[in-house]
Amino acid sequence: MAGNIFNSQGIHVAVVVGTEIFDLAGKKLYDLKGPNIYRPSGELVGHVNDAGGSDKRLARSTDRLFPGHPLTERP
Repeated sequence: MAGNIFNSQGIHVAVVVGTEIFDLAGKKLYDLKGPNIYRPSGELVGHVNDAGGSDKRLARSTDRLFPGHPLTERP
């Protein structure tokens, strides 16, 4: 399965390939098991709202997992 992850503001922040989540530069960040996001160490860190399609949407509380996008940085 392949798809995209969008933050709560609708900004594309990551890509899903199979059960792995990559940042937009191609670096592996997390694993995806169902709607749950895990660090490679196995620690549960968040979830996506799974609407059944290939595109996923983050809850606002999970936006912090994908920092660095200039439109998502808060002062």
